[in-house]
Amino acid sequence: MADILSLKESVVIYLDRSGGLQKLAGDCRLLHDSQQTAAVYRFRVLVNPSDLIEVDPGLGDYVLHDPLRATVLFQSVCFLAIKTLSLTEKIHTASQVNVSLTFTHLPPFPEYTLDLRSFHRVFGPMTPVSMEGAVIAMTRVTKYTQGARFLCTDDDCPGSTGFHHIRVHAPGATESATVRNDFSCMICSSQLKEDVKFRVLGDKQLVELIHVKALDVLRGHQQSSFRYQSVTLFLRDELCHSMTIGRLYRVVGIPSLVYQWPSITWSVEANSVQPWELQRKTAHIHTVID
Repeated sequence: MADILSLKESVVIYLDRSGGLQKLAGDCRLLHDSQQTAAVYRFRVLVNPSDLIEVDPGLGDYVLHDPLRATVLFQSVCFLAIKTLSLTEKIHTASQVNVSLTFTHLPPFPEYTLDLRSFHRVFGPMTPVSMEGAVIAMTRVTKYTQGARFLCTDDDCPGSTGFHHIRVHAPGATESATVRNDFSCMICSSQLKEDVKFRVLGDKQLVELIHVKALDVLRGHQQSSFRYQSVTLFLRDELCHSMTIGRLYRVVGIPSLVYQWPSITWSVEANSVQPWELQRKTAHIHTVID
């Protein structure tokens, strides 16, 4: 418990130094301009690993090696700040605060780099990785459920009102993990029913990213039996339309396994996208004149 409190204090210090608290206050002011009440409200937090490690090495390690649980930590701190500073009256529970941690970069070490030519093996918690490649295909932008509110079907249960049951999309989760009809009340175990008018939708786009050397094969410059396999990226919300077919990009993302019986799909939830240029090595020929 003491470790969690210490991490939360470090989160507050980091948000204060990085301008995150000021941004949170500005985002909450925008909520007052909207007349619509939603189940969840999304807040984007920029995370600079270098600055985070300077504040607290333990917190930096936590964010880099278990970003999903670290998101819950930031969610708790942001909710506490919202209630303590009275930033908005639209948020009643911590589950309504949908925090999205966006990495500015990752440490330049092999464990945070994914080579698209290598075999993808995923063990333990999904950690963020950086990868470079070319876009060879993409889908049109569609909708997905960011968050939804559920109410208990038992009118005598406290869960039949308020915001006790909130489902929020997590990286790697399917739509059915957020919205379906077999959830149970955590108070009385009765069946839950979605309050559809509180559903929050976001944008989603799928992109196929492949190692840049695959382009040499397509041009006929490389005669090899080596097979290149593309990776599916999920772009969500502000990342949609950030990539173009044929261009090179550096992507920070979180690998995930999507279970859809009877198959398991390996994909990457994009966290940040930046244009990338291939640095080709040039040969220097020295002429010796006698």
